Amino acid sequence: MSTQNIVMEVNDFSFTYPGAEKPSLKKITMPVEANKITAMIGPSGCGKSTLLRAMNRIHDLYPGNKYEGEIKLHHDDGSVENILKIKKENDFIRLRQQVGMIFQKPTPFPMSIFDNVAYGLRLAGIKNKTELEDRVESALKGAAIWEETKDRLNESALGMSGGQQQRLCIARAVALKPRILLFDEPTSALDPISTSAIEELIAELKSEVSVVIVTHNMQQASRLSDYTAFMYLGELIEFDETEKIFLSPAQKLTEDYITGRFG
Repeated sequence: MSTQNIVMEVNDFSFTYPGAEKPSLKKITMPVEANKITAMIGPSGCGKSTLLRAMNRIHDLYPGNKYEGEIKLHHDDGSVENILKIKKENDFIRLRQQVGMIFQKPTPFPMSIFDNVAYGLRLAGIKNKTELEDRVESALKGAAIWEETKDRLNESALGMSGGQQQRLCIARAVALKPRILLFDEPTSALDPISTSAIEELIAELKSEVSVVIVTHNMQQASRLSDYTAFMYLGELIEFDETEKIFLSPAQKLTEDYITGRFG
C-alpha cells in the first residue's frame, strides 16, 4: 500500500476512557486506504467502535478521554494533520464534515427530509437556495433514496422506515463530500432487505469516499471490504487484505475467531 493512496493513518494509538485504569486501545497502528472499504471485526468489547469513534474525535462530546499516539488525516492538497491535536470547536466541526459517521441506529433529525440533508450544508456556509436544492438532490441520489423521497421532501424524516432513515443519514453525510465515512454497525438494526440495500450503497460509495465499517457480521466484512482489521482485547491482532485475513490469516487468534472457535 503506497503512502499516496492513504487517506488516514493510525500510528501507535492508545485511548483511555475517563476514570479508567487501563487503556481500552493499546498502541494501534493501521492505514486507511483511499477509495477502499476497511472492515473492523472482533468480539464485543474488543475496541472496534472505540477506535472508529476516535477517527473523528466523536468521543470528545464527553470530556476527560486520554489520547496517545497519532491519527493523521491526509488532505486533498497533500498536507497531513494529526487530528489528536485539534482543540478548537470550529476545527472539530471541519473534521466531522471531512470524516462523517453513520451510527448503528438511524439518527434522523426531527425535521423535514430536505432539512435533514441541508442541515450540514447550511452549517458549512451554503445559503444559496438553488445550490442547496441541487446538493440535497445529488446527495439523496447518491444514497439511492431520491426516487422514494422526491415527492415528500417537506415531510418529517421521522415518518420513514428504518432502512430509509439510515439511507437518509448516509445522504446527510455524503452531502458534505467527506473524505472518509465511518459506519458503526450500520445494518444491525435493519431487516435483511434494508441490509442488502445499505451494503450495495456502501459498495457504490467507495468510488467517491473511503469507508471504514465496524461489523459483527463476518459475511458482511468478507463481502464488502478490501481490507480487514481483526481486534481483540484492545489490540490490533492482524491487518491485511480481506481475502488473506479470511483464507490464510497469519495469526492463530484470527483463524480461531473467523472459524468460530471463540467470540
